[in-house]
Amino acid sequence: MAGLRIGADDYLTKPFSLRELVARVEAILRRRRSAAPADQSLHVAALRIDPERHEVWAGSQIVELTTTEFDMLLALARHAGKVLSREYLMDLVWGSDFYGTDRVVDVYVGQVRRKLEAATGHILIRTVRGIGYKLTDEQAL
Repeated sequence: MAGLRIGADDYLTKPFSLRELVARVEAILRRRRSAAPADQSLHVAALRIDPERHEVWAGSQIVELTTTEFDMLLALARHAGKVLSREYLMDLVWGSDFYGTDRVVDVYVGQVRRKLEAATGHILIRTVRGIGYKLTDEQAL
């Protein structure tokens, strides 16, 4: 009961049957699928980012991105206008188990920045010196 008070959706007491556990997980997954909004696209500046289709559109032109580039752009778009540190971007894109250097973020941001600039004619990803990066609205430029 205390678990429900602190935010759990459901719980099982021991001993429990594996069938009941599977049934409860399936019920939770069904509820999450039916509650999902129809269009989860993000609209930032002149971009439309569709996470389900893994597509980025600049107007009527599709922007070709690798999987990691897409993940980087999606992380920036979900926090549009906010400065994200390299460490935070690494965590969002690669997870906390990533053992590389934070400079890998610079490489991917540079690649995404070039592709977006070619598609839109604007620099949409800004560097905030000493802190990190932010995706800006093109009207603010």
